[in-house]
Amino acid sequence: MDSNGKGDCSQDVPTILSVEQVTEHQLRDRVTQVQNVYQAKFGVQPDFFVRVPGRVNLIGEHIDYCGYAVCPMALKQHILLAVGTSEDPVLNLVNVDGKYPDFNTAIETLKIDVSGPPQWHQYFMCGVKGVLENMIGLPEKLVGLNVVVSGDIPPSSGLSSSSALVCSAALCTAHAYKTKFSKRELAALSAKCERYIGTEGGGMDQAIAFLGNKGCAKLIEFNPLRDTSMKLPENAVFVISHSLAEMNKAATADFNCRVVECRLACQIIAKKSGLQWEKLTRLSDLQKQLGFKLKEMAETVQRLLHEEPYSKTEICEILETTDDELEKLTLSENTKNIQKFKLYQRALHVYQEASRVHQFFEAGETGASLETLGALMNSSHASLKDLYECSHPGLDKLVSIGENLRYGARLTGAGWGGCSVALTSPENAKEFVDTLKREFYAEHPLAKGKDVDKLVFVTEPQEGAFILV
Repeated sequence: MDSNGKGDCSQDVPTILSVEQVTEHQLRDRVTQVQNVYQAKFGVQPDFFVRVPGRVNLIGEHIDYCGYAVCPMALKQHILLAVGTSEDPVLNLVNVDGKYPDFNTAIETLKIDVSGPPQWHQYFMCGVKGVLENMIGLPEKLVGLNVVVSGDIPPSSGLSSSSALVCSAALCTAHAYKTKFSKRELAALSAKCERYIGTEGGGMDQAIAFLGNKGCAKLIEFNPLRDTSMKLPENAVFVISHSLAEMNKAATADFNCRVVECRLACQIIAKKSGLQWEKLTRLSDLQKQLGFKLKEMAETVQRLLHEEPYSKTEICEILETTDDELEKLTLSENTKNIQKFKLYQRALHVYQEASRVHQFFEAGETGASLETLGALMNSSHASLKDLYECSHPGLDKLVSIGENLRYGARLTGAGWGGCSVALTSPENAKEFVDTLKREFYAEHPLAKGKDVDKLVFVTEPQEGAFILV
């Protein structure tokens, strides 16, 4: 890492450790579990293991796909693979969790069908396909992959379980094929290939999965991808709470609709500013073209866009284009039938949230109080609830509980369900967790029979992806 805390690309290779170096009991137990399942299923020992963490985003929601920096950290919860190769070029997938059926397909004809709701194995296929398509010198004969998958990241929780699965597939495929990719290259191709499943994400999840460091959050910036370690206050404690509402962002149009609304806001402001709108799709690129500061961009949104929803007809009239051309240039497959778009609210959130990220990072670097960090998190949630409209009643309730025991709280991840993250202190952490258990989970019908300690827990930054041999 250089003097500015930015990753040195020459050292940017996935970490390879021996199994004997694993000292964490929980990880050792899970390695033994997947090893035994692999032996029982395939009759031999696996060649290697891959571990890829989930993540929690501390601040900076729904802005990575607009080109703006975010501030996540890697979690202890992770995807773990046991992997072996075979001469038969077939991908054989086995999940330790019996609710996910086994799957196999020929690697040479690997195809991802996105006609229905996404299946667990399709995320894995995204990673395999991404590496094979980006390898230099693909071998004449492809090797097969036998894989056992184990995961303890709650699915559809906003903690990046699906992206971690894509990243684990990419890393195991690259290692099995003995091809050299840097961590940044793996993060970038994982972000790109996850779009095979229909999600128009921005790259945060994949970046922190590969670039995370124990003990610090990361300021992740894009174009080019770079990371800066963020010093967190020693007395900062982060608590994650699951709303018990699950949301798979690839299964509905909600997530992609927000992506498209940001594109449309970008293009209309560009058109009204005399720029060539067809070549602009991201709000960060629009800012560069205009040469404005973030505060000025927020003021531009308020000046040039109206608060009422825009119809597709009005958008076409402003841009002087046709429905067909708009669908080709801007809309995604599952947003073509949407007729109303909220542009003012989405763009205003993006520019204000991008500003909050930099304020959060600077506050951490200068040793600002937990109250300062917490206030930024509170402001972020209010914006996500009111301007971006991606919260959920369960998330809003979690964020409102125990205000006297924490400094700030917000939804984390795409929203519409999933988890909240709260900032508290070491002396208040236990009482805060107990309050959440009493006021949210004890009364929630979906919490009955569940291990509540897996639904609400204290977390700290962990290492990014690595390989065990």
